[in-house]
Formats: sequence, C-alpha cells, structure tokens
Amino acid sequence: MHRLTTIGYAHATQDALVAALREANVELLADIRALPLSRRAGFSKNSLKAAVEEAGIEYRHFKHLGTPKEGRDAARKGNYAALLRVYEGQLELPEALAQMVELQALAAEKRTSLLCYCGEAEKCHRSLLIEHAFADTPVAHLHPQLPT
Repeated sequence: MHRLTTIGYAHATQDALVAALREANVELLADIRALPLSRRAGFSKNSLKAAVEEAGIEYRHFKHLGTPKEGRDAARKGNYAALLRVYEGQLELPEALAQMVELQALAAEKRTSLLCYCGEAEKCHRSLLIEHAFADTPVAHLHPQLPT
C-alpha cells in the first residue's frame, strides 16, 4: 500500500472522495489548494474537514503549496506550460518551502493524500509538488467513484 497518494475531486461527490480515502487507508488529507473554497457542495474547507475527520482522517490545509491565481487562470485556459512556470515560482517562496518540509515530515509518519480539484494528476500542480518534495516516493493516484 502506498504511503503517498493524490486525489482530485473534479468529478466526485464528497461521499465518493471520502470512500476512496478510506479504501486507501489514508490517515492525513493534505489540502494543497491555495484557496480551500469550492462551488461544488462539500468541498469547501469546513465541510470537507468535517467529513474526513468524521471518517477518522486528519485534515490539514497547506495554503502556500497551492497554485497562485495566475496559475489557476492558466489551468482553466488549458495552458499547462504556464501553470507549471507559475507553480515552479511558487515552490521557491520561503512560505512554500516551509510547508513542503512540514508536509514531508507528516507524510513520513502518516499515509497521506494530496488533494486539489483537478481530476487528472498529470495535468495538476500535484505532480510538480511530488517531483519537488517526494521524488523518491512511490505515489498512487486515487480516483473516486464517479456518480452514476
């Protein structure tokens, strides 16, 4: 079983996301969105935190490991190269470096899943964070059951 996973909620319900985390025995959900808000029901910080904690999973928000507005705008336009460029710059900031160290320490102790919106990890800042912070760590990408 992988100690590090990622998960995106783009096409999931909150229940499906929590079920996928439980099935993978995740102990810590690391929310790596700059803004832990969502128009999708159940995915804003307080609602999501309550749901995962009710399932016995710790929730932590890592604001500085999220994508700045310029990068989110690029992602919405499908400009993955611009997203990566912006996020590379974000990861060089002292606040991001400090949170990266904190996340590495937590992930060494607990089965951790990195969360953001994107359904496809390879087109998400999660992949770049993994390259920087967890290059030698096996990672599994969780896919919540889509509603039928």
